[in-house]
Amino acid sequence: MGTIGLSFGSPTSGQGIDVASTVAQMVAQLQGAEKPYKDQLTSLQSQDTVISNLGSLLSTLSNDINAITDPAGVLSGKQGSSSDSNTLLLLSATSTASAGSHTVTVQQLAQTSTEASSAVATTDTLSGSLTFHIGSGSSQTISVDPANNTVAGLATAINQAGLGISASVVTDSSGSRLALISQTSGAAGQITIDSSSLSNTTTGSAVSLTAGQPGQDALFTVDGIQIASATNTVTDAISGVTMQLLGKSTAPVQVEIDNDTASVTNALSTLVKDYNAVVSALTAQEGKDASGNAEPLFGSPIISQLQQMLSSAMTTPSATSLTSPTQVGVSLNSNGTLTLNTDQLASALNSNFSGVQTLFQNTNSFGLNLAKAVNNAGTGSTKSILTQAQNANSSAETSLNSTISTMDARIATQQTKLTASLNAANQTLQAIPLQLKMIDQIYSAITGYNQKGS
Repeated sequence: MGTIGLSFGSPTSGQGIDVASTVAQMVAQLQGAEKPYKDQLTSLQSQDTVISNLGSLLSTLSNDINAITDPAGVLSGKQGSSSDSNTLLLLSATSTASAGSHTVTVQQLAQTSTEASSAVATTDTLSGSLTFHIGSGSSQTISVDPANNTVAGLATAINQAGLGISASVVTDSSGSRLALISQTSGAAGQITIDSSSLSNTTTGSAVSLTAGQPGQDALFTVDGIQIASATNTVTDAISGVTMQLLGKSTAPVQVEIDNDTASVTNALSTLVKDYNAVVSALTAQEGKDASGNAEPLFGSPIISQLQQMLSSAMTTPSATSLTSPTQVGVSLNSNGTLTLNTDQLASALNSNFSGVQTLFQNTNSFGLNLAKAVNNAGTGSTKSILTQAQNANSSAETSLNSTISTMDARIATQQTKLTASLNAANQTLQAIPLQLKMIDQIYSAITGYNQKGS
């Protein structure tokens, strides 16, 4: 520690001491003792930033791996096609669907039963009642009363009654018609008019009801098996497949269900990209930053541990029919990064899809080994390398902060004492000229000697 000299000129000048400047110099020297602790804290905080970034990159990679190792993930995805989209449209194929080809013929489409009344003027009033039943259901009656005695009023009353039919008003040049549509599609929703006494009280004429479209089920075959469906959206004819029937067949329609290899390729491409991002981040810690300073984890065993874990997961043989990721186009480069050969992957998916699945999903497979390594490396486990490093740094930072806080408190106390002492000394120094003057006056009074002359 250096020394600080007090500068106050001649002791009898009354100049005193520059207290603020002197105290600031003393405090600066005291704070110098804190520098090693603060430097160490800054270093640990820089490591924390890198560890957090690595944890984020490994978390992203973990999600990529899970998408492929999850039995319900991308390797279970299916896609389908129809040879005649004007007759049959394939809406979806879920993971429960099996890859294969099916032959479908459509004999008739499903229809929803409808009825319509004869035309009535909008302002005409009605009377009477209407009794009907839906499919094999019981009869239901809707009666006209003063509150609903128009076509529009009767439609509203039917809808509010919840009778299994929807009513609306259709108006053309002839007048307004009550339109009834069954709320149940197919044959089971057939509207049957049991009786009707509806009449137009304004004209004195009867209001008749005419069947429009009959309710009928869709009829079609799948691989020669006859199937009926109340709707044209069919969800259970082929397991995991939803189809939309659009028209009668003029020829058999081929429905192809395939594995969704495009999604698998995209998922593996993303995995390789994010794996390489982790490797690049680790490699960067082995050098210096743009200013020539060593990276925060330079020389840390954490880097070599993580690199070794990833490399081992990539090179350990898989206990499956396909034993290495290189067989699906994923190769390990000399710098630790990966390369994906999409042509080789496509070949593996097309020729041995089940083998690709086992490579990523079976016990002791490459996929699960890689998932375990990434989990043990990142922050997803309390025992993982980065989590332990975070905990160790946190403990050290807590201790350093406590030490620095204690030293700050001591420096603050000494600063207060120094300021008080120097202020007191300053008062004494500043009072010397006045005291000398008083002594001079006393001396003159006693001796009669005037130093300045008279």
